[in-house]
Formats: sequence, C-alpha cells, structure tokens
Amino acid sequence: MCTSVAKKMASLAIGAIAASAALSHGAAASEPIYVALDVAKVARLPPNATTLVIGNPSIADITMLKSSGSMVITGKSYGETNLIALDKNGELVAESSIRVRQSGQHVLVQRGVERESYSCTPHCMLAPQLGDGKAFETMNGQMQLRNGAVSGAAAAQASSR
Repeated sequence: MCTSVAKKMASLAIGAIAASAALSHGAAASEPIYVALDVAKVARLPPNATTLVIGNPSIADITMLKSSGSMVITGKSYGETNLIALDKNGELVAESSIRVRQSGQHVLVQRGVERESYSCTPHCMLAPQLGDGKAFETMNGQMQLRNGAVSGAAAAQASSR
C-alpha cells in the first residue's frame, strides 16, 4: 500500500513540474481545434497575440482579424498541424493543434485500387476528396478552369473601368 501512495505522489510531482514548465514558457495546454475540409471557422485569438504561425499551411490556413480579436481557420487538406501565437516581443502566448477532418456523412466506395467519395447529406452525390484518384483529378481540373474563367472575367471587368 505504501508503494502505491509513493507512486501516486511521484506521478503528481512530475505532473506539477510539467505544468509549471509549460506555464513558464507562456503556453497553457489547450484542446485541439477541429475544422472541416474546405470550411472556414471563426475562433478567438489568444490574449496578447500579435503574430500567428501555422506549422503546415497545406493542411490549414489562418487569417488574423485583429480588430475583432478573432481569427479565421480554413481546412485545406486532411491531417493535423499546429498553430503558434506570439506576442509583440516574439514570446510564445499559446500553441494549439489543428485537426482537419470530414464534415457530414461520407461514404467511400472502393473498386480495386480506385476509390470514390460520396457526400450523403441529405442525398448522396459524388464529392471527390484527396486520394480519390481519377474522380479527384477530373474535378480538380474543372475547378481550376472555372476559377480561371471567373478571375479572368473579373480582371477584364476591372481593366474596362
């Protein structure tokens, strides 16, 4: 019985040391931030944050809205990355994990090595995701053409003014 009490005391002491070390670096442990792929989410900025750094910008994007004390997080691809907030002196204010995941109900259909994704909210329809192969490549090409046409039309309209 004495050894279990000693183990608990040692465990508590180690936890207290780890917590004080984290606080001395200016960062408190925080819950992960979850965002859906291709969706923007508004979150509060950590107090005194003047600079935001995203670990992997291909997974998530951050836009700081200083006037409202908020930030917008957009999921760009599946995975996990980190967000670091610094104060005006470059000191760490907070660090969080950002996890990008699917939203809604998705069904994956596997045909040999080919995969197709369907979004089933409320009706099932093809919704190509990263890793879907031919369906994703086709949709990606179509989206690039559409976006190019839209930006070309906007540029033409701006130059005619």
